[in-house]
Amino acid sequence: MEGVIKNFRRGRKTQTMHHMIVYIDSVSKREKASELVGKQVVWKSPAGKEINGKVASAHGTKGPVRLIFEKRLPGQSLSTKVEIRE
Repeated sequence: MEGVIKNFRRGRKTQTMHHMIVYIDSVSKREKASELVGKQVVWKSPAGKEINGKVASAHGTKGPVRLIFEKRLPGQSLSTKVEIRE
């Protein structure tokens, strides 16, 4: 299953670099997004490095999820794909 990184988790004046908001094509409701909590996630950089993370929670009511990565993701990761492993 794949998703697209849309943004960092943000507040009004802060931005959390470990947390990302991801939209998944096949998920359009909060109930389906909550079923993915705890799944492993991998982002591959253009150089071939992999950064691992996990699905933390649903974000909103239309299906996006919040991911927590072990390392910070660069700004170039926005609008790229992540792989959600079952």
